[in-house]
Amino acid sequence: MLFKGKVSLITGGSRGVGKAISTKLADEGADVIINYFRKKSTAQETAREIEKKGVRVHLIKANLAEADKIDEMFAEINKEFGRLDILINNAASGVARPALELDDRGWDWTMDVNAKAVLLCSQRATKLMKNGGKIVNISSLGSHLVMPVYTAVGVSKAALEALTKYLAIELAQLGISVNAVSASAVLTDALKIYASAQGLGDSVYQTTPAGRMVTPEDIADVVAFLCSEQSYMIRGQIIVVDGGYSVSPESAMKVDK
Repeated sequence: MLFKGKVSLITGGSRGVGKAISTKLADEGADVIINYFRKKSTAQETAREIEKKGVRVHLIKANLAEADKIDEMFAEINKEFGRLDILINNAASGVARPALELDDRGWDWTMDVNAKAVLLCSQRATKLMKNGGKIVNISSLGSHLVMPVYTAVGVSKAALEALTKYLAIELAQLGISVNAVSASAVLTDALKIYASAQGLGDSVYQTTPAGRMVTPEDIADVVAFLCSEQSYMIRGQIIVVDGGYSVSPESAMKVDK
């Protein structure tokens, strides 16, 4: 097992991509701390599933848009585990509006959760990574490809990717590797809700040159690799998981529904 005896924190780790990452790390022996915000029942269900793998699972409810809640979360981690080996900054939120319709509240909320929280969590995690560690940030192609009503989220992800590079250099001397994984549209319930709410229809469901959409498990596999010692010399990189979509977008076609 790659991560036997390791302690991992996955923000937004109870469903979708976060759940897949939590499950993958547990499969490899890591104890899993799952941060969630709204759906306690979903988090508890995920915890029960992962506990069956024989690892310790600890749930922490925290709104990552609030710095004091982040402080409380890491204080609890320190009390319960005394250290941290892996941090996955996966939690994300945002307001889906065109740029000209964005207000201060929506902009600030999106940036606080998707970018500022990554900085704050990384700062606090570093103090618990006493023997080095791994930080992986979850981004999206919207950081550099313009998507409908994705302005605030896209800009926040661009900030996340820039922050990844700065943290990678600063934390290397502490034995901490920092990278990011950027994905195209991922087949999750969240994507279905987003598409329905914005009236995007099937246009958001796109196949790739690889022949299918990206799944949460695809992302989890790459995250696990970046958390392993096999990736030791990979630092400050944005690893794209999109089946080749961003390289050859004209070859992508809508998936049959």
